Amino acid sequence: MFRKRSLPTQTQLIVEGITIQVTRKPIKNLNLKVNARTGEVRVSSPSRLPDEAIVNFIRSKIVWIDKHLAKKDQFTVAPEYVYVTGEQHLFRGDTYTLEVVEGVGKASVFVEDGIIKLHTKPGSDVAKRTQVLDSWYRQYLKDEIPKLISKWEPIMGVKVSEFGVKKMKTRWGTCAIRARRIWLNLELAKYAPEVLEYIVVHEMVHLLERLHNARFHAFMDQFLPDWRDREELLNKSFGLC
Repeated sequence: MFRKRSLPTQTQLIVEGITIQVTRKPIKNLNLKVNARTGEVRVSSPSRLPDEAIVNFIRSKIVWIDKHLAKKDQFTVAPEYVYVTGEQHLFRGDTYTLEVVEGVGKASVFVEDGIIKLHTKPGSDVAKRTQVLDSWYRQYLKDEIPKLISKWEPIMGVKVSEFGVKKMKTRWGTCAIRARRIWLNLELAKYAPEVLEYIVVHEMVHLLERLHNARFHAFMDQFLPDWRDREELLNKSFGLC
């Protein structure tokens, strides 16, 4: 009698702000691969191994992962939407229906009653509509991030000299320690405010500890005791947008 082999299953996890592609299949050991060219991080796992064990394994390798990802942090991301009326888009962790309104005047975005209204000129293409919506997301983050930095600077005893928002494929945030500058992923505008705060605090902790080591995690536990719950929320939400 032959035993039927289980088919591989694929999921995604967020660990230390890094997106991990996890493939479960009938193997005995965990295997980790980082593609320095594309920035992809992949883990092959035994089929029945729980997420917690995989996350702990990834955390034990985080310094090695960081070293390889440092070679390429940002990539061009292909558009996932066509930006037409009826599409579902995320904002602050909630799902909204897109309504495209063509007309004269300056392109703009408004939110009301579960709808994101994208006002644009007649005949605007996907690239233009993407630009308008991304600019709106970016402005939201630029309004919110300074509030979070101001809140946490006196608590943590650090000073952020500058922050920025940009598209990143493999990172939710980065920290240039010497310049005391943090960068946040534009996609964070789509997630719940507590997720944004978690990533901001995470990057600010790097001003106290460069590596993802025990000291870093101790600071995270001190300043944001529920940071693992927030990371889990990011895991559950990831991929919905």
